[in-house]
Amino acid sequence: MVKVAKKTVALPAIVDLDSLDGIRDGLLDAIEEGAVSINGAGVERVSTNALFMLISAAETARKNNFELTIDKPSAALSGAIERLGLGTSFLGMMRG
Repeated sequence: MVKVAKKTVALPAIVDLDSLDGIRDGLLDAIEEGAVSINGAGVERVSTNALFMLISAAETARKNNFELTIDKPSAALSGAIERLGLGTSFLGMMRG
């Protein structure tokens, strides 16, 4: 069995409607190959739609039997998740 390295996808500083298509495409490609680590350290602002997209990506990864994590989430990313009451949806994903 060949072990595939975990792919890393870095989120941009502004995660809004303008950036969602590119992020989604990158995540879909990565999820098809294996486990995915999303670097959220540089996020300064995130839209609600982006958070729902991350939840959807995690569900797709789970269905493919791959892990998806959000590593080093910024205070802005973590704050948005909590303000919207999505903490339980992100529980298993957040690292660091």
